[in-house]
Amino acid sequence: MNPKFEVVFLEQAIEFIESLESKSKAKVIYNIDKARFENDPKLFKKLTAEIWEFRTKYRGLQYRLFAFWDKSGETETLVVSTHGNVKKVDKVPKKEIEKAEIIRDEYFEQ
Repeated sequence: MNPKFEVVFLEQAIEFIESLESKSKAKVIYNIDKARFENDPKLFKKLTAEIWEFRTKYRGLQYRLFAFWDKSGETETLVVSTHGNVKKVDKVPKKEIEKAEIIRDEYFEQ
């Protein structure tokens, strides 16, 4: 089965993933890979018109990696992951969505 999209990690997303404890990191990476093959809002969910999030719940914590689509290249289904956060509640902080939007704008200005 072919993946539905490819994922590119920006520097802040890489730093976030590398900062996680090894089992949490493995679970986050596993869920991102799994989301590439199936439509499951528990793994990959639209937050705003432009911002999406990869979601992982592990050991009572929720790991979020924010993302957006880059349809400007040859691969129309490229997802670029911007940054992440760890939280205990379901609600996504507005400041995190705004940060993802700023990173998205900077990405397309390049």
